[in-house]
This record gives sequence, structure tokens and C-alpha cells, in this order.
Amino acid sequence: MSESTNQSASQPDAVIVKHINTEPWLSSATTPESEISLIEMLRNGDEGAFLSLVQQYHYAMLRLATIYVPKQAVAEEVVQEAWMGVLKGLKHFEGRSSFKTWLFRILTNCAKTAALREGRSVPFSSLLDEEIDVYEPSVEPERFFPPGSGRPGTWISLPDNWDEIPEKRLLSQETFASIESAIEVLPPHQRIVMTLHDIEGWMPEEICQLLGISEVNRRVLLHRARSKVRRALERYFAEEEEKQHGQT
Repeated sequence: MSESTNQSASQPDAVIVKHINTEPWLSSATTPESEISLIEMLRNGDEGAFLSLVQQYHYAMLRLATIYVPKQAVAEEVVQEAWMGVLKGLKHFEGRSSFKTWLFRILTNCAKTAALREGRSVPFSSLLDEEIDVYEPSVEPERFFPPGSGRPGTWISLPDNWDEIPEKRLLSQETFASIESAIEVLPPHQRIVMTLHDIEGWMPEEICQLLGISEVNRRVLLHRARSKVRRALERYFAEEEEKQHGQT
């Protein structure tokens, strides 16, 4: 299925992004000027600046660490190790990347090491080609008319339209739990890209720099991640609809 055809399935993306971006852990942007000031304060041993940095990024770091090492206790150890690495390496930071990218690169390196210790011996890099397989459809082929039919490649049934679902229901904790569950079972790189882009608010170039992937691959990974989360939400709303009809 062509990418252009599959893009027509993206109508509910705004629902996904709108919902997860209402959560309080969305990282705020750091300007170059404030970043330089922050680095100077950290190098001067300003405890307040370090505590502010921890408050801004600790939860995001923990979320990312759990993708590499699902055990919460191990993920917390990884984050603590990363903070120690930041303090030790601060004097060597040369600004070749943003401070945030540098910080999270330390985190991912610590997480990969911990994953090996925990017996998760498959390197993430070896999974990347599988996740961006150009032949993998973003939408199930059975939702389109097959070749040889009167309308090949067009929708048999359009994606569910959620415009009429009350906003209160779209933004409910139950809907969010469904989104979280769907994100948790995504392939690793798809989960990382969606977490950084849609939850943490990272810019595309920051994600590419951290993961060492091209912009094309980033878009593919994000699109496929969102497609899988949409399908999970479709199933969730369909099940809820059936429950409501069953109670009437």
C-alpha cells in the first residue's frame, strides 16, 4: 500500500497527540541562550540549577529508560547512573549537540548497558531495519479493495470518525490508559520516536540526532507507531460502544 494512500488514515492522529500532550510531563523547550546559562550554572556547582534540570527531565528519562529495561527498579537505577554521568562529564561538554540531546545520549548509553546486564542482548540497532521495512503496510491491506476489483487501493471501510465522540470521553483516563497500553507494546524504535515526539515534544531533528536515523526513517517510524495506536483506539471505542448498547 502506498504511503500517500495510508496517510488518509491519519485523521485521528490529532486525538492521540491532543490527549497525550495534556499530560503534565510534557518537557518545555530550552532556548540556546537559557541552555548556555544553565550549563554555566551547573559548572559552577549551582544546586538549584541541577534540581531544576532534574525536575524538567527526570520523568522523561525514566519513561525512555523503561523502553530499554522494563523493570521499574532497573530503569530508576539507569536514570540515577545517567545523572551521575552528566555531573562527571559536564566539564567535557563541547556543545556539538544540544545539551538535552547530550543528556539523553548519556541516558540511552546507560540503558543499553543495563539491558545487556539484564539479558536483553539484542542491540536496538539490529531491530531498526525490521521496524522500517518498506514493505510493511501501515494499515491492514484487507481494509482496501484488492487489485482487479472495481476500486483497487481505495478504502472498503474508512477509518472511524471520532468527531462526534464527546471531548470528555476522548480525554478520559480510560482513553489515556488505552493509548498507554498501545504505546507500551510498540516495537522499540517506534515507541521511542512516538514517546519523544508526541509525549515529550522533541523536535524532529533532535530525535534524528539522538537515535542516529534519517528524517525519512523518523517519519516512517512515527507514522507506523501512530497507525498502531489508532487501531488500538478503534478497538477500544468499538468495545465501549458494544458495552453501551448491551446495557440499553
